[in-house]
Amino acid sequence: MLGVWLLLWGSVALGGRADTAFLRRAHDSSGQCTYSFTVASPVEAACPEAAGGVPELRAELAALAARLSRLESRERGVGGSGPRGAEPGSARDPQQVAAAARLEAAERSQRCPAAVGGVTVLPPKASAFRGAAARHGAPPRAAGAGRRRWGCLSPAHAVPDPAAAPRWEPQPLSYQELQSERTEVPVSRLLEETALGRPGKEDSAGCGQLVWVGEPVVFGRADSIAGKYGVWMKDPEPVAPFTRDNTWRVDTVGTEVRQLFQYEEAEQLARGYPAKVHILPRPLESTGAVIYRGGLFFQPRRSRSVARYDLRGETITAEREIPGAGYHGQYPYSWGGYTDIDLAVDETGLWVIYSTEKARGAIVLSKLDPETLEIRRTWETNIRKRGVANSFLICGTLYTVSSYSAPNATINFAYDTATGTSRALSIPFENRFRYLSMLDYNPAERQLFAWDSFNMVTYPVRLSRA
Repeated sequence: MLGVWLLLWGSVALGGRADTAFLRRAHDSSGQCTYSFTVASPVEAACPEAAGGVPELRAELAALAARLSRLESRERGVGGSGPRGAEPGSARDPQQVAAAARLEAAERSQRCPAAVGGVTVLPPKASAFRGAAARHGAPPRAAGAGRRRWGCLSPAHAVPDPAAAPRWEPQPLSYQELQSERTEVPVSRLLEETALGRPGKEDSAGCGQLVWVGEPVVFGRADSIAGKYGVWMKDPEPVAPFTRDNTWRVDTVGTEVRQLFQYEEAEQLARGYPAKVHILPRPLESTGAVIYRGGLFFQPRRSRSVARYDLRGETITAEREIPGAGYHGQYPYSWGGYTDIDLAVDETGLWVIYSTEKARGAIVLSKLDPETLEIRRTWETNIRKRGVANSFLICGTLYTVSSYSAPNATINFAYDTATGTSRALSIPFENRFRYLSMLDYNPAERQLFAWDSFNMVTYPVRLSRA
């Protein structure tokens, strides 16, 4: 092991002048080559005589020398800290280097920081001297050759504890590079797993399957008995001069329901002051109406027909009968209310939900042309219409609600028109006000609009790909 007198790790590192430090090489009494770094002290002319002038310091140094011997023996016993029995003095394992450094720091903290006559004494590390000697052109020495000596400095040039100032700690001869692995996780999956607590990959831009329905948010409340049941809507594909901010509402309690309330925005709906009231040419029946592409689509009272009311021209521009459809209480939802014919809108277009005598009360779906109301295609499901409280469509899939009054209901069935198959579900759905009379999906808002016992509410939803 290389022994030296460490007085200063270069005057440049301490901010002193470059010509105040120098390197000295000489043989000691055993014939070993010794390197010493020295620097002149601006405070003291020389170090105190540790061997005979100061008994306290002599005892202190003797104790430190004993501890240093034990430390060196312990370091050699670890195997030079090289991987799997490497030669002493070879590259050291980072964990063992850290352990040895902590042990040495503990030794110093107990003994070394004591100032004697304005002098601080530090036991230097052999590995540090090896690196320093190598950088100053000294030949390498075998581990254990030479001996350690003690240096002393005045407070003005005291060498700080390397643990406190690691920038003065010489770099080891070799090192182990630590690398981290990165795994990219889609934000959608994080949302599903954390915010929703459900697996799956969210499809925020396109179509997907319904996996979650949030808590209802109240937007307004009807102030008369006519509004116990009702329907409120926004147009997902508005036609000028209307926008997506326009909100529409119909209170459906009564025998002659003709009033369609127009609001400039949902906040106006909450205040209860419509911008305009449309008087429909024909009264509508129940809560199955929707707004789509500048028109109100509804079932005229006591008929199996569907009509389109143009919001700009304020006239009925199309009307068509749904063949065999039950009406006025033949095949309603479980809550009643003459909900035999229910219109719906999703990402794929306009739908009508109903049942027929041929289907024996099972839900029948038909895709409609929004201009002519011509039926493009029809699907017959195996879900009984009277057995569910309400239904809506998302991305061509029909979803049904188990109860209109139970506070903790569920989305209980789904029918996929792409495959013609149905499946059972159990997605929690809250009936906060215990009387759900209308439920529709708005693909532009990606929310469910509902009417729950005088209250107009929305439900946030999440979709995920199969």
